[in-house]
Amino acid sequence: MATYSQHDLGDVKLQRSLTLPNDVETIPQLNEFIDTVAEAIGLDMSLTMSLNLAIEEAVVNVMDYAYPPGEKGDVTIDVCASDEWLQFVISDAGTPFDPTQKEEADTTLSVDERPIGGLGIFLVRQLMDTIHYQYVDGKNVLTLKKQLTK
Repeated sequence: MATYSQHDLGDVKLQRSLTLPNDVETIPQLNEFIDTVAEAIGLDMSLTMSLNLAIEEAVVNVMDYAYPPGEKGDVTIDVCASDEWLQFVISDAGTPFDPTQKEEADTTLSVDERPIGGLGIFLVRQLMDTIHYQYVDGKNVLTLKKQLTK
């Protein structure tokens, strides 16, 4: 299990991991994984739905763009939870790409005027409290954190 920046979570009460092939047909397994985690730590339905949306956006982005067309690869989702934080670490061995450097989508433009792309990371930024990217040991590592106590 990845241990990237777990030190600032507090007492970890749950750790789980899921590895999927870069195939969007496996997204229902991701949703089930997130639902199981959310249930295990007692999250409400609204937060669970938001987490599903944010994590799905990030994972589908990896599935669609990390590996060259036709190349098989994996995406791993590690989750840690404490009383204060929920952390998802999404990693892959694909092409280095920092989604946090993607320009913010201009949501003031109409759908017709807006360039394609950028809404996924915009959505993730809106739903999560912190987002951090690093390239470590030949892997893209995207860490998404949600504060559970305010």
